[in-house]
Amino acid sequence: MFDFLDPVFLVKSAGIVGVVAIIFAESGLFFGFFFPGDSLLFTAGFLASQGFLHIGLLVPLCFLAAIGGDSIGYAFGRKIGPKIFTREDSFFFHKKHVERTQHFYEQHGQKTILLARFIPIVRTFAPILAGVGRMPYERFLIFNVLGGFIWSVGFLALGYFVGNIVPHAERYITLIIFVIVLTSFIPVIQVFMKRGKSGTPPSSL
Repeated sequence: MFDFLDPVFLVKSAGIVGVVAIIFAESGLFFGFFFPGDSLLFTAGFLASQGFLHIGLLVPLCFLAAIGGDSIGYAFGRKIGPKIFTREDSFFFHKKHVERTQHFYEQHGQKTILLARFIPIVRTFAPILAGVGRMPYERFLIFNVLGGFIWSVGFLALGYFVGNIVPHAERYITLIIFVIVLTSFIPVIQVFMKRGKSGTPPSSL
């Protein structure tokens, strides 16, 4: 039933076009928050090492998709502005995701654009809130390009490396993906634990 959230199923079924589309959507379109970006990139790199995908196409396309998705999210945020905080919940939108990203901004400021790349949900809403907060686009673009490169190329390279170096790595792919997903949520948990202790009220971007 939930095969569409299984990175191996997604990559094998959708191919390069599907992987690129998902990375684009998760990077800045608010309905893409539920896609498994980290594990998807790792899996795509791993399967590229096994000959399922062409790594030479995968790397630049995913990098451009990550940058493009963030830029669209930023533009959306500038257009909709503070109204996003009063938007009603729907299947694709939940206020709690915006609040979670807002809390992360309070901890890390503008560096959130870079750091959020490695945190599920937060990475989707970070560029949107950067637009809402009117972060200068030139500064946003620097963090966007740097974060997009480290995130997309880094996970693709890691998957490709593991697939080429570790004997019978396909036996451990599920375990590795689980560890990646689990690790990616640690920063979010830390932010909420610190926030719960301090009791600091929300601040602006």
